[in-house]
Amino acid sequence: MHAYRTHTCAQLSAGDVGQTVRLSGWVHRKRDHGGVLFVDLRDHYGLVQIVADSDSDALKVLEGVRAESVVTIDGVVEARAPEAVNPNLATGAIEVRAKVVTILSAAAELPMPVAGEQEYPEDVRLRYRFLDLRRETLHANIVTRTKIIRDMRRRMEDEGFTEYSTPILTASSPEGARDFLVPSRIHPGKFYALPQAPQQYKQLLMVAGFDRYFQIAPCFRDEDPRADRLPGEFYQLDLEMSFVTQEDVWNTMEPVIAGVFETFAEDKPVTPAGSFPRIPYSEAMLKYGSDKPDLRNPIEITDVTEHFHGSGFGIFASLVEGGSVIRAIPAPGAGAGSRKFFDEMNNWARGEGYSGLGYINIKDGVPGGPIAKNHGEEATAKLIAALGLGPNDGVFFAAGKESVAAKLAGLARTRAAEQLDLIDKDRFALCWIVDFPFYEWDEDEKKVEFAHNPFSMPQGGMEALETRDPLSLKAYQYDMVCNGFEIASGSIRNQSPETMVKAFELVGLSKADVEERFGGLYRAFQYGAPPHGGMAAGVDRIVMLLCGAQNLREITLFPMNQKAEDLLMGAPSPAMIKQLRELHVRVVEPQKG
Repeated sequence: MHAYRTHTCAQLSAGDVGQTVRLSGWVHRKRDHGGVLFVDLRDHYGLVQIVADSDSDALKVLEGVRAESVVTIDGVVEARAPEAVNPNLATGAIEVRAKVVTILSAAAELPMPVAGEQEYPEDVRLRYRFLDLRRETLHANIVTRTKIIRDMRRRMEDEGFTEYSTPILTASSPEGARDFLVPSRIHPGKFYALPQAPQQYKQLLMVAGFDRYFQIAPCFRDEDPRADRLPGEFYQLDLEMSFVTQEDVWNTMEPVIAGVFETFAEDKPVTPAGSFPRIPYSEAMLKYGSDKPDLRNPIEITDVTEHFHGSGFGIFASLVEGGSVIRAIPAPGAGAGSRKFFDEMNNWARGEGYSGLGYINIKDGVPGGPIAKNHGEEATAKLIAALGLGPNDGVFFAAGKESVAAKLAGLARTRAAEQLDLIDKDRFALCWIVDFPFYEWDEDEKKVEFAHNPFSMPQGGMEALETRDPLSLKAYQYDMVCNGFEIASGSIRNQSPETMVKAFELVGLSKADVEERFGGLYRAFQYGAPPHGGMAAGVDRIVMLLCGAQNLREITLFPMNQKAEDLLMGAPSPAMIKQLRELHVRVVEPQKG
């Protein structure tokens, strides 16, 4: 017999009744029934019920052992009585009557429970992550994560991609976030950077003729944490393709991503490959107030600025005269309720830092509220008809400069749908957001800046850069969105050295700057670069969505906390003086006060 186990804790069934077996695992839960002790024994694979009675020496040992101790149990498989069968447990038809118990590792008093799914303070969970990872849901999420990544790899290989590993120590790159810098001992005063993404390397692979690259790539960004973005590091399904248009990228990747979702969605509907909506950025910002819209939400925003020119509702009329816009956010069925909902929405908007939300509530076909009263009966009727509102609907209004009104309208769209329970939470709605602006205006610096990826190809190429208003240019750039989360981003790349230089000149960088900052890529483009494009899909966010988790920490093995601290390992920590001297680095403490 094996030293530790003949079976795992999930393997035994009614067909094993009568067998003598050896099991090893953790004491998950104990129940004392007066002379008979029931113990749930747990390992990576599942649970099995152990029974020890007064006729067995095993009873005394198990009575004295704490939960989460590691034990080996020799016993005989028995069938449970019909009324004791547990249909929710894989081993629920049997139990093991313990004969011999060996304690392999006794557990100290636990700082947090493992059995059950109780909420527990985050700092305790992260400090004792090795215990937290024993809990059923988190343990299952990590296993699911591994299966999802394996499925991604298989699908990418089936599409003709080959996995290549790119360097971790590299040069700083303008990916939109702070780099993690690594001081060089051999080159005093110089630093490597951890890659924010393998962007330049994967483009160089295309120049080198590898055609279809992919990688489950670790990426490092010194960003502030939030629920859908962990501090420090994350993983992405990174890919690049040669001789492709953006349509080729979309048609290749829709089956991959949709296939992954369908495999792990547990029968929830998924937008099928070949039918992902392709929504221009400008349309997304108008209809949804966001470039990552949740299409499960049926509410669509409408621009109603024209309805308030010369309106009797003076506030909106004056805003419109001043160049502001008015966006309408329907609230289906809200008018049938009380005014409380409308007032709470208005207060919520103020709490978000806005001046508030105007509204019209329609009850039994009669519009009410200050806007309806002052806008005028005929004008209000025309507005309601244009919006297609019913006799017991409501509508909110976001007013202000276009960017402000769009953002508020998008937030209000989400808030109203949540409050009215309009979102279909049992499906995965995927789409592409396309035609992103190539440049944007930086109000602080009073200059044009890249809106997104600076390595994207502008639509219209060199001619567009030379002849059009930079702020009117669009990029061959696209995001994939699912249920309100951006899960992938990509573009067709700018592989022309002349076009690349011109694009950077418009943001104030010279040809010399381009050669200095992106020398490897710029040089490569001098020697025959194929048209190429690709994208990167966020592994962590996809896993989070498929596991139904609300936070990335629930699908990550050893995450940091909200202060970017690893409480388990004690990172970051001070370096020793000897280490700093070897690296030619001196720590400059921040000024106090």
